[in-house]
Amino acid sequence: MTRDEILATSSMPLANPSYPRGPYQFNNREYLLIHYESDPDAIRAMLPEPLEPDGNHVFFEWMKMPDSSGFGDYQESGCAIAAKFNGTPCNYSVMMYLDDEAPTTGGREIWGFPKKYGIPRLSVIHETLTGTLHYDEERVALGTMAYKQEKLDNQAIATALSGKLNVNLKLIPDVDGTPKIAQLVGYHLQSVEVKFAYKGPARLHLIPHVNCRVADLPVRKILYGQHLLADLTLPFGTVLHDYLA
Repeated sequence: MTRDEILATSSMPLANPSYPRGPYQFNNREYLLIHYESDPDAIRAMLPEPLEPDGNHVFFEWMKMPDSSGFGDYQESGCAIAAKFNGTPCNYSVMMYLDDEAPTTGGREIWGFPKKYGIPRLSVIHETLTGTLHYDEERVALGTMAYKQEKLDNQAIATALSGKLNVNLKLIPDVDGTPKIAQLVGYHLQSVEVKFAYKGPARLHLIPHVNCRVADLPVRKILYGQHLLADLTLPFGTVLHDYLA
């Protein structure tokens, strides 16, 4: 295999790449988002500089993705902190857990998504939208929301999703273990079409686990839940801050 062929390959392993080149289209991505207030000291400890907290706002999410280009059919769960980057409001991804190798590898390698393997599940059980997250066979998160009670404006939600800056911390070591890449990566969702959006009462239960530390951002006050279904495109990102520069 020539140098040009190697550099044209989308990802490792060379003989069977984990994922193709993007951008990546997601159809019928379903969300359960539970917004809550957490401990300000815990939030500050999780946020890498130069990000600053934007209040004490955290959200925990479940995402069911039945049709995603290059990544297939999988589910995902995790949490993010409302923050500011140089005064610009953003969402900082703290930790994410999912059940599929391709988006785990691709998300970490391209954008720096903080992804690990876990078993998230989002389903409707009678009148309750229910999200669970299992790690090492133990349930570490349970989220519930009343099913489709307060309808939201689809276009307003689409505008909010595409307009909000999303930020990840991308860390990749060199072959000697020292940092090779240490960046804050930003991106905006594109071509967002919301098919339905609801708001309603919700509850969130987080269980401490040493290797799945979702409970390290404790629930102080539940704000609201959101239930969304959308098509969208995940584009490539940009470097907002380089810690090695």
